[in-house]
Amino acid sequence: MNKKPNRLGHTAGKTVTYALLILWGLLVLFPFYWMVLTSLKSYSAYNGEYIPKLFTLSPTLENYATAFTAVPLLDYFVNTVIFTLVTTGLMLIVTVLAAFAFSRLQFPGKDLLFTVVLALMMIPSELVVITNYVTVTDWDLRNTFAGLILPSVTSVFYIYLLRENFSQIPDELYYAAKVDGTSDFKYLWKVMVPICRPTIVTITILKVIECWNSYVWPRLVADEADYFLVSVGIQELRENGFGRENIPGMMAAVVAICVPLIVLFLIFRKKIMAGVARGGTKG
Repeated sequence: MNKKPNRLGHTAGKTVTYALLILWGLLVLFPFYWMVLTSLKSYSAYNGEYIPKLFTLSPTLENYATAFTAVPLLDYFVNTVIFTLVTTGLMLIVTVLAAFAFSRLQFPGKDLLFTVVLALMMIPSELVVITNYVTVTDWDLRNTFAGLILPSVTSVFYIYLLRENFSQIPDELYYAAKVDGTSDFKYLWKVMVPICRPTIVTITILKVIECWNSYVWPRLVADEADYFLVSVGIQELRENGFGRENIPGMMAAVVAICVPLIVLFLIFRKKIMAGVARGGTKG
């Protein structure tokens, strides 16, 4: 007798849940829709809209041509790829070695040092921008890839995340490897890295996204076009509108810049979720 009401209640609950999820999904996707829509409107049509329209009857690709001809956006793509690959590679080396040291090696003051490192997460990155800028300037590294890359090769959060993963590996494996005469580096490379590959992949992808979207530091440390990144190139399009901001051209550039990141996320989304979930679970 009670099964039918319970079943109806369960169905109603699922309906409400899915309706809220669909609504939330539409809210999340709307900015992307608006970005693509604006990039397909001509400059005159966009500026002639007193009330923004949610569709266009005359889409055009001229803004994409403008994005790559008004500024050397393709060169900025190359600079961004170099910056992203080198920064991510160096960050992985630093993160893996630091996480291994904090999880397996024994040395005086390890716990205190790790506490100090974690405390650095409480300091906003904006507070160290001036210090980094002065240091890079004193080292004569402005307008160089080294100046762009060096302040971004460490991440306390990624060290903490990977350290938690390394700590979940049983100590018996480490002791058995030491009995067999395996060096620490070989144990790290042959055992710990393969076991924690999902988290390492997650860290890599998140760092790639972080580098790709970086703006404040690259804009501050580089004022020569030879070292501009795509994020800086978007700002150059702002005044490419006959004295007014060229919003459609900017949106076209943003769409072109976002496509590689969206594809990357779609390909590795399962590994990202698995890596984050593994890093947040201990024991």
